[in-house]
Amino acid sequence: MLRLLTIEYHKLRYSKSARLLVTTYFILITFIALIASIEFKFGGVEFRVADQGIFNFPYIWHFNSYIAATLKLFLAIVIVSMMSNEYTNRTLKQNLIDGLSKKEFILSKFLTVLSFSLLSTVFLFIVSMILGLSFSDYTEFSIIFSDLEYLLAYFIKLTGFFAFCMFLGMLVKRSAFALGFLFIWWIIENIGYAVMKYKLFRGTEIADNIAQFFPLESMSMLVKEPFSRLNVIQSAATQLGSEISKDYGIHWYQLLIVGIWITLFVYFSYFLLKRRDL
Repeated sequence: MLRLLTIEYHKLRYSKSARLLVTTYFILITFIALIASIEFKFGGVEFRVADQGIFNFPYIWHFNSYIAATLKLFLAIVIVSMMSNEYTNRTLKQNLIDGLSKKEFILSKFLTVLSFSLLSTVFLFIVSMILGLSFSDYTEFSIIFSDLEYLLAYFIKLTGFFAFCMFLGMLVKRSAFALGFLFIWWIIENIGYAVMKYKLFRGTEIADNIAQFFPLESMSMLVKEPFSRLNVIQSAATQLGSEISKDYGIHWYQLLIVGIWITLFVYFSYFLLKRRDL
């Protein structure tokens, strides 16, 4: 496996666009720290974002995982380009001529996907630890390391999304078209959900139960929005006579659904490569 990763590393190493996108992605994750310096003034009252508890343990794991996941498109472009460049530069055929099997080729791409996801998760863990230890009101060991399942969900979410991008890159062969197809698929999922929610199964939870099996929606549900968990939002809702009741937890069946999609995307990629005339 190390040999396969080394091959992919050398391909990405000499790609200026890949280096730029990867660097930008990790820089933007570190910019989460800038949120702490944001201040608002309403009349004579100063409002500092960091004082609202967004960097408190264990909430920070949820908040940072959600924010960092919104930046995944940068690495998705690298994954799609990585696949399309194999056809454009004819390196795919050369790899096979040099003795790499089709199974090893797909495995090398998936190992790269896992590496990106793992590196991003470790980096997010380090950034979150630094921010939490700097700003959190709670620094007890048991509190710090509770809710770490959000990092697991973040890792699975990235792996699923990148595996989907890998499959699209293999399917379409062109980066722009693959990314366009990704956007169109997102629209299709949303239209399908809206039709079920407001036309076919109005007033029931059937639409939500079905939508959780959609590829992009299943990944999205792993780390739900964290903002309504904030005390200031909860207090505001209470004062307005309403109550926010939402399930923010990470459930095993959600991880399983995305895991199945990951397996299918890898298999479909291999199936395409195996059947395609190179």
